[in-house]
Amino acid sequence: MKLVLAALAATSVHAAPLKYPDSHPGTVKETIHGVEVADPYRWLEDLNSKQTHDWIEAQNKVTDAHLSAIPGRDQLNSHLTKLWNVERFGTPFRKGGRYFFSKNDGLQNQSVLYTTPALDKEATVLLDPNKLSTDGTVALKDYEISPDGKLMAYSTSTSGSDWIEWKVRDITTKKDLSDHLVWSKFSGATWSKDSKGFYYGRFPTPKKGEEMMAQNTHKKIYFHKVGTPQRKDKVIYERSDQPKWGLYAGLSDDSRYLLIDISQGTDTKNGFFYKDLSKPDSKVVELLPDFDASYSFIGNIGSTFFVQTDLDAPKLKLIAINVEDPAKKNWRTIIPESSETLRSVSLVGGIFIANYMKDARSEIRRFELWGTPLASIALPGIGTAGGFLGKFAELETFYSFSSFTSPGAVYRYDVETNTSTLFKKPKTVFKEDDYETKQIFAKSKDGTKVPMFVVHKKGLKLNGQNPTYLYAYGGFNISILPRYSPATIAWLDMGGVYVVANLRGGGEYGEDWHQAGMKLKKQNVFDDFISCAEHLIAEKYTSTPKLAIAGGSNGGLLVGACLTQRPDLFGACLPAVGVMDMIRFQKFTIGWAWQSEYGFPDENGRRVQIPPRLLPLSQHKEGNKIPRHHDHHIRS
Repeated sequence: MKLVLAALAATSVHAAPLKYPDSHPGTVKETIHGVEVADPYRWLEDLNSKQTHDWIEAQNKVTDAHLSAIPGRDQLNSHLTKLWNVERFGTPFRKGGRYFFSKNDGLQNQSVLYTTPALDKEATVLLDPNKLSTDGTVALKDYEISPDGKLMAYSTSTSGSDWIEWKVRDITTKKDLSDHLVWSKFSGATWSKDSKGFYYGRFPTPKKGEEMMAQNTHKKIYFHKVGTPQRKDKVIYERSDQPKWGLYAGLSDDSRYLLIDISQGTDTKNGFFYKDLSKPDSKVVELLPDFDASYSFIGNIGSTFFVQTDLDAPKLKLIAINVEDPAKKNWRTIIPESSETLRSVSLVGGIFIANYMKDARSEIRRFELWGTPLASIALPGIGTAGGFLGKFAELETFYSFSSFTSPGAVYRYDVETNTSTLFKKPKTVFKEDDYETKQIFAKSKDGTKVPMFVVHKKGLKLNGQNPTYLYAYGGFNISILPRYSPATIAWLDMGGVYVVANLRGGGEYGEDWHQAGMKLKKQNVFDDFISCAEHLIAEKYTSTPKLAIAGGSNGGLLVGACLTQRPDLFGACLPAVGVMDMIRFQKFTIGWAWQSEYGFPDENGRRVQIPPRLLPLSQHKEGNKIPRHHDHHIRS
């Protein structure tokens, strides 16, 4: 594989300069808060125009021709195929007297959903998403099993769209029923206690031709009764006075309460309402209407709700609220804030199982119902654990554990004995002991310590000559924990170093860490990333010609900004689907929801200050000051 790497490097250095298609820059300019901003490629916003389609096709031809000419591709493809061709499993769960789990035989594009009456019985295929379309463009997005275990609601998306369609499958016959729901997005399905229907979220039908561009507002929660057409679905909750509220439905473990989570854009602060289904014609109760913190329903015992929140606790805590006496003065802290960040809590087997992050890696702790600590759950090493789903009375749950160099092993956990038993683990074609993962810290521009996971084959020489792939995200309170990928192993086998940086803007150290990398503090994220790159070079892991940086979406913005600010520091930059337009991102699809993270470019009375280092070079002048907007957050 080192020969492949050498060939790739030689190609990138000595290949003839690429000749790109003409991008037809226009003359569009507009003045935004006193600053004239040119937008020469605004014509590309018209996704349906022939000019846009022709431009995309011409760009793809240049890219495909260049990539196909790189030597060693066949050898690399063969190695990747072997790494990917490994049987792997999803985390099982039990519902309606049956177990459900996903499995991929190796090279399947999508994992297949299986069901079995018992773990020691042969499982049968419930749904193979690879057969949903002949060209592989339809993907399984979500599914939910009815309480009686007889039906499954599942959603699919086409060609990567966020729009999803819901269908219902009979679990016994493995056949779909007549149900077909459209124009749903950002929604799961929540079955009623009697398994006769489910709650889901839906937007108004967009105008023809605007399906992929229209703003997503006026979401409503509907109830769909199985066997009826969508036009008869009943609106359960809507807020015409709040068109940008995101509404999400859930059900308490005892099926007594319909739970309604309300978001505003991508702000972590949310509202939380409920409806008591045991009382006919009960009204929706606005339990937490102030949007003053994040609130996540964990479970309930009768009228006592257990809620995870960052109210006065940036690294989160668990509280109890009696909905019959919900005044704040009566709230009780069950699990107080810790020095580590609380990711999630499960109420299973009569105890709380709390998933913490310690320097961006998992720690699992247990607590009695009123907060007394119990013995922790031992994990196999440094990595990421997830799962621990179940019901209050169940003594069995499952969780997965993976690392950068270890695929997701699945464990069965016995709550009563606090023991884990291996359920499934993929058989890899490589030896995990051949690789090494360490955590190091870089010092950012303002002195903040920023953690990085560094992964490579054992015996690495720190001579500054190692090809290094540095990845990060840095936004929206999203934490980047250790995650296995066959592509990472292929990179390591080629002699590369893989690095993940946990920048401000993420959630690795709680809400304070998040807020230190958003809006007017976004430059901290870029400084963190640049400092990580400089640290890797200073420690002789790599050098500028050998260093590639990468990120997607918000991470694509990160890469684009760092390329603009420090083009001298990197050998290659890979911004995937980057949010690059900080002036017009809010005008399309769900972009408006990102304003709580990035700022409000054009709303009256809430003017955004674009950090000077994000402006075109010609506008880096003392006189070009942009009025600062009021800090106002919106969550999605």
